[in-house]
Amino acid sequence: MGPQEGVADDPLILVSNRGPVEHTRNDGERTAKAGHGGLVTALAGLAGHIEDAVWVCVALSDEDVAVAREHDGEAFEPEGDGPAVRVRLVELDGDVQRKFYAVIANPLLWFIQHCLWDLGRSPDITRREIDAFENGYVPANDRLADAVAEEVESRGGRATVMVQDYHLYLVPGRVRDRCPDVILHHFVHIPWPHPDAWRVLPPGMREAVFNGVLGNDIVGFHARRYARNFLLGCDELLGLVVDMDRLTVEVGGRTVRARYYPISVDPDQLEATAGSPAVVEHERRLAVNRRDHLILRVDRADPSKNILRGFRAFDILLDDHPELAERVTFLALEQPSREDVSQYVDYLEEIRQLVADVNRKHGTDDWTPIELSLEGDFDEVVAAYKSFDVLVVNAISDGMNLVAKEAALVNRSDGVLAISENAGAFEELGEFAVTLHPFDVQQQADAMFAALTMDGQERRERLAAAAATVRENDVAKWLRDQLHDIRELREEGA
Repeated sequence: MGPQEGVADDPLILVSNRGPVEHTRNDGERTAKAGHGGLVTALAGLAGHIEDAVWVCVALSDEDVAVAREHDGEAFEPEGDGPAVRVRLVELDGDVQRKFYAVIANPLLWFIQHCLWDLGRSPDITRREIDAFENGYVPANDRLADAVAEEVESRGGRATVMVQDYHLYLVPGRVRDRCPDVILHHFVHIPWPHPDAWRVLPPGMREAVFNGVLGNDIVGFHARRYARNFLLGCDELLGLVVDMDRLTVEVGGRTVRARYYPISVDPDQLEATAGSPAVVEHERRLAVNRRDHLILRVDRADPSKNILRGFRAFDILLDDHPELAERVTFLALEQPSREDVSQYVDYLEEIRQLVADVNRKHGTDDWTPIELSLEGDFDEVVAAYKSFDVLVVNAISDGMNLVAKEAALVNRSDGVLAISENAGAFEELGEFAVTLHPFDVQQQADAMFAALTMDGQERRERLAAAAATVRENDVAKWLRDQLHDIRELREEGA
């Protein structure tokens, strides 16, 4: 099946918070920077094969807002190196956007869905949070939903709408109310937790979230357990009838399907990047200063990534195995994230402090045990992927973790994957990896040592099997599987 089959007969409307292009102004000149990564590439490629497609998203930058106003809020063809898909930028009031994103989406929903709240202390749901939901998250979702509904209605009420992620949980229900004949598909890129996790929210808020999502025909997740958690929540929190074998829930005379589609990467694109001169130059620099062993982690500086426990485990590894002194480096490529959210600012400072403590304890005049970089250079990341001996992915909870897949695909050093059992990638790659238990720092230290000392033949076989799995289950398959289910749904209703 081609990438567009299943929706080719319908107009396609993609919906997300961050869109496929961002406009900036430098030295008086406007630039349109295309989004990168497998998700944008796959969805933009899908839209490019469909005659009538539009991507609805939030105008995030000042220049995005200027562009949106120039087009009177209507869809337009991006200039420059923008994607081959028409884009409709939705302008939000500044206060609405702040409340929507920096109070509700991040951190409140993000922390709930990654099980990050220290429930003995936080969060406190106060007037601030209620106001941010009612006057931030709700109106932001309303604005996106109105834009989507207008696009659907202008096409006679028939379209396929594909909504992305946790920022827009209310959009499907609102679009369904206005456009009952639409097909709505929602992919949630982060974990969906067990029902009790949602009890952090007051009933009105959590029921709004669930009912919004239930406006969809299909709700997609990365892993089967997330789909099951969603249905359990529909049962326990809303009292709806669910079928755990068929992964369905009945609501308002409709059947909503919960499905799982593990996202992946574009192997050809990534391998081309791995062979580029910029990556090769970074690889050469890494080799010059390389010790006997290279442990690597690549993350956003996000509490869900469990970075602090990973460094504490490395500290224990050096305590338990003094023979590794001056022979191993832990390279941590961390990208600062959500710097307008206090929890992330505090977490990054804790990372810096712990790295300094470990280096002061174990380092020597010519050896820095943990090398921390906050630059976010993707060419450097890919060079490190090619060079590591052990990759540490010890997330507390992670929808997928594409780092594990990217690294397995391009590594040239018989590297060993060490993956948290709570990362979505573990379902596909766990049998080829060393398992990490995210709260057991002693176990993580022992697992790092086992990975460093693993027999060469076993290392090669595990890595080859992991890479083959990634190539077989690439981002194109992720998209094809969703379109297959949309096509079946459309045929059932024909």
